[in-house]
Amino acid sequence: FHSGEREEKCIIEDVPSDTLVIGNYKVQRWDIHIQDFLESAPGLGMFVTVTTPSAEVLLSKLYGPQGTFSFTSYLSGEHIICLQSNSTRFVTFAGSKLRIHLDIRVGEHFLDESVVQAKDKVNEVNIRLEHLIEQVHHISKEQDYEREREEKFRKTSEETNSNILWWAIIQTLILISIGFWQIKSLRDFFISKKLV
Repeated sequence: FHSGEREEKCIIEDVPSDTLVIGNYKVQRWDIHIQDFLESAPGLGMFVTVTTPSAEVLLSKLYGPQGTFSFTSYLSGEHIICLQSNSTRFVTFAGSKLRIHLDIRVGEHFLDESVVQAKDKVNEVNIRLEHLIEQVHHISKEQDYEREREEKFRKTSEETNSNILWWAIIQTLILISIGFWQIKSLRDFFISKKLV
């Protein structure tokens, strides 16, 4: 995505509890002379802030023009990840555009292929098996989190349906009572005018 210097851009990532989140980013600055983005932005860093669903700051750190940040969620829900450049220019003069490449991986533990190749075949199979077990645990946590969300949604839907039913019953009772009151008022009017 593109951003201006000193402009804060935030994304929302829905994360289950006790889950590792790894983010890789790279910043490129627009060069007016060549009319293209430079391969890197030397001297420019990114300030990364991660906020939990309960509005607590989980991570707040300054990184370089290219880097990796990670955090482990302890609450399930929508985590807000914000990126802002640390440009020293004033906001009014900071007209340079930035291109930010962001890759966020939730709940994955990556294998270091160089380590795997250095080990013998038994260790390679063992490491890959451990990696698969970690992925199964992550999928299980993700399913538990989705079940929790579905249960909350179902509870909210049932409460709403119950409220709608009671509102309809109250409206019906009000309409019936107004109808009886109008009939009684009309009857009393006709009796007072001696039309009945």
